[in-house]
Amino acid sequence: MEYFVDKHSIVREIWGKSDTILVIFAGAAAEFALSKAVDWLYFTGRLPSDPLGRLFSTVAYARAIVFAERAAALKAIDTITAIHQGVEKKRGAEIPEWAYRHVLFLLIDYSIRSFELLERPLTAAEKQEVFDVFYRVGSRMGIGGLPQNLTDWEKMRQEQLHRDLQAGDYSKDLFAQYRKHLGEMRYRLLLESQILVVPPEVRNLLGLRKYSLLNPLISLYKLSRRVQLDWVLKELILPGRYKKEIKALNV
Repeated sequence: MEYFVDKHSIVREIWGKSDTILVIFAGAAAEFALSKAVDWLYFTGRLPSDPLGRLFSTVAYARAIVFAERAAALKAIDTITAIHQGVEKKRGAEIPEWAYRHVLFLLIDYSIRSFELLERPLTAAEKQEVFDVFYRVGSRMGIGGLPQNLTDWEKMRQEQLHRDLQAGDYSKDLFAQYRKHLGEMRYRLLLESQILVVPPEVRNLLGLRKYSLLNPLISLYKLSRRVQLDWVLKELILPGRYKKEIKALNV
């Protein structure tokens, strides 16, 4: 059976662990709020009204691509494309192509950053694997102007961070929604997690500190996973209604 992502790919390892996925989306939640195209997320209303639900629906599509056989993965990508085209039709405008690239690029970036934070540094070949998978996703979606290799992506990603982000009213409102749906303690944990993983450009626009209060706890958390006590910590910090879904993220 042919898979869209090779069964031994580092991408499967990254997207097969709940804690790595949660850190990916902590970083993505920060950067989404700064996108100059964030108004598109408000047009449907889904993200501000249920940010956690939107997270898990997005994860479901990502995992359908990463772990499915090729035909099913391509179908999932086509469904994502059709959903966005439907939103464009309702609004009577097209989502800017740079906005599509932005989402694709941040998924590449935070996949790498999150794994390296919680596991180990990736080799150049492994980073190339991450790039290749999301490049194929972008190509299938018909996104133009994609970089052809990892080196070009790194350059374009830096340009993107300086050009396509801004802190505005939507940014403030989205973080207010995060706080509302997570509660104060979990919201503070989200902020500290974002400090750990976001690029300096994102951190500066959001006014976050340079160092996270969670930095000293990373080694302790890694140890807890080795002795299988990490779920004791997760039981304390994760919203109860989503614990079942989060456990299901582990492959």
